[in-house]
This record gives sequence, C-alpha cells and structure tokens, in this order.
Amino acid sequence: MTSTLERPATAPAFQQLSFGRKAKNAIATALVWLSFLIAVVPLVWVLYTVIANGIKKLPYSNWWTQDFGSVLSDEVGGGVLHAIVGTLEQGLVCAIIAVPLGLLVAIYLVEYGQGTRLAKITTFMVDILSGVPSIVAALFIYALWITTLGLPRSGFAVSLALVLLMIPVVVRSAEEMLRIVPDDLREASYALGVPKWKTIMKVVLPTALSGIITGVMMALARVMGETAPLLVLVGYSAYVNWNMFNHEQAALPLLMNNERATNTMDPGTIGFYRIWGAALTLVIIIALLNLIATGLSRLVAPKKK
Repeated sequence: MTSTLERPATAPAFQQLSFGRKAKNAIATALVWLSFLIAVVPLVWVLYTVIANGIKKLPYSNWWTQDFGSVLSDEVGGGVLHAIVGTLEQGLVCAIIAVPLGLLVAIYLVEYGQGTRLAKITTFMVDILSGVPSIVAALFIYALWITTLGLPRSGFAVSLALVLLMIPVVVRSAEEMLRIVPDDLREASYALGVPKWKTIMKVVLPTALSGIITGVMMALARVMGETAPLLVLVGYSAYVNWNMFNHEQAALPLLMNNERATNTMDPGTIGFYRIWGAALTLVIIIALLNLIATGLSRLVAPKKK
C-alpha cells in the first residue's frame, strides 16, 4: 500500500558560501573589531593616565580621613574628605529628587500616555532637557534659587541643577526598560482582575527594575562629574561641611578646579598630585557605585524557574 505522503528522496544539500560572501563577512568583522579598538584605546589611555598620576596620593590614610583646612595650598599633607562628603551628599540628594520624578514620567509615557498630546509634549520636553548644557542648568537655578528667592549659594542648589541634568537620563533609561516588559505579563495580570496600578507596581516594575537601577547609576555617574553647577552655585571650602543647605561646600570636581587655579600644574608639584589624586578618587567612587548597582541588579532580577 502506497502512502499518500511522499517524502523527498534526498534532502537538499547545504549551499556552500561563495568567496564573495565570505570576503564581505571577513571585512565586516574586521571593521567591527577595528571600531571597537578605536573606541577602547582612548578609554584605556585615560584610565592609565589617571591611575599612573593619581595613585601616588591614595596609599596615604590621611588622603581619605582629612581635609585641606589645616594645610597651606602649597604644603604637603591633607586629604579630600571634605570633597568626598560634598560629592556624595550632592549626588545623593540629586538622586532622591530625580529618580522618583523620572520614574513617574517614564511610567506615564509607557503605561498611560501612549498617543496622547500630553505624552508627545512631555517627550519633546525631555528631549530638549537632555540637550541642555550644564552651565545653562546652573544659571537657571542661580536665577531662580538665589536671585529670585534670595537664598544663599549652597550644595543643595548644586543638587537642584544636577536634577535637571539627571531627570532626562532616568526617564529615557526607565522608559526603554518598561517598554521591553512583555505585554503578555500585563494581560495575564489584567485577566486575573488585578487593577492597572497594581499591575504596574507588582508586575511591570519588578520585571524592569534591574535595568532601571543600571540606568539610574549611569545617570548619577554622569552628574557627579559636572563642574559648571559647582562653579556657579557654591563656593569652595577647604573644610568638611556636612550642612549642604548653608555655607560653602567642596566637591571633587570643584577641588580639582581650585587646585588648578591656586597651584602650578607642573609634574611633581603639590597641585599636580592633588588634582590627579582627586580625579582617581572620583573614578573609584563612580566605579564602586556601578559595582553596587550591578549587584543590586542581579539581586532583584527575575529568577528563572
């Protein structure tokens, strides 16, 4: 009895790639690797320069535990504790304000405002804000906070300027993370009768939280290295100032600018090593924050069962 289903006698042989296609593939691969190396070389060179010039200051314990209040500008000694305190305080307050605002805007754009006029206007404003130079943000806060309201220059004013720079990065990164959450998860939650707001809180956000944390840390790393808001909105202090709402307060970028203005930059001088040591300290702090973010991202990432 002959079967009605006929199978081909032989499967078609795999077609060999032509020499032209192999050559194009090799050229494309070589161009990708070349582009990668071109992008990596400046990064490696910058890191090597910072580490080579700044490492001579870090082994001293007083570098981390003292300030420059007890030493002269050209005198050996002192540390950057005052600048570390200012950098961390200003960055933390900036994150406390910018992260909730940016996350709420991203939730609105993805979950509620698709296709609405308000969402289009919000997206347009976020795009504009992402291109605002840091000096413009600093001048805006100066005009509002100091000139109009009559409040003093302070580290908190710096944080407000950094908020303007951090919000668009948080919005964009959170928006992308929320968009890649599968709609099947939302629909399954709705089918069980879960309200939309609770679906967002219990399903969407936990799923995207790993990527959101990474985006927040990238935004924070960007604003912590800004110098223009520090120059406009707060004065440099060689002493530790824990009160960021009053008086002058240092930060690592501001310390580097002050040393450049008060000391010579000749290799081997006090100012030279202080500037490179502060630069390496800032790189270490940002690297530690990124490591913490990576650990948190893995901790909160959805587990595969």
